[in-house]
Amino acid sequence: MEAYDQNQGIILYKTKLVGHKSGKLKIWEPHDYALVYLNGKFIDTVFRDGGKWEVDLPKSEVKDPVLEILVEGMGHINFAQFMIDRKGITDRVTLNGMTLMNWETFLLPMDEKFIASLKLLKESMNNDSKHCRFFKGEFMLEEMGDTYFDMNRYTRGVLYVNGHNLGRFWNIGPQQRLYCPASFFKKGKNEVIIFDFHQESAESLTGHRRIQ
Repeated sequence: MEAYDQNQGIILYKTKLVGHKSGKLKIWEPHDYALVYLNGKFIDTVFRDGGKWEVDLPKSEVKDPVLEILVEGMGHINFAQFMIDRKGITDRVTLNGMTLMNWETFLLPMDEKFIASLKLLKESMNNDSKHCRFFKGEFMLEEMGDTYFDMNRYTRGVLYVNGHNLGRFWNIGPQQRLYCPASFFKKGKNEVIIFDFHQESAESLTGHRRIQ
């Protein structure tokens, strides 16, 4: 990501498979969480932790299958030998040992400016994917106060309230609620946007006075 002047958020890598078209796909040290798609269909996830960087890529009837890898940076390590912690795909991608080339890249910084630029699509999404969706909702307030939003009905992603990034959530825990200070709210209508990597449908969102 840093090579594209982006130090946070998500980057999408895209290429056509013109040699090997199925088999063992390996992402050489993804930083940090990656979703693999073939012809728009979700195949598997790859996580930096533990070194499980291989995915079984199925056969495709398409002449030149399109491979897409969506990678999220989860924050930079800031100590010892890990201080230089680059994000995205940090080395290469191989399919049955062959290095894949001719990549296109698309930047999604996921910062407040990017979220403010989002537009609602008039056409429905491709339901074959069922991943990486934005959910938008509204709620009314007469009084403001510090609040913890309960994210246990969602899977993994980022929460924004009135354009402010409240942080990441992940259903593996341990944290299930995200803090929102009273100053982020406004009297009357408030907007919430949830980006979720795996959620298929919108669920209700509740606020609480305490973290648990």
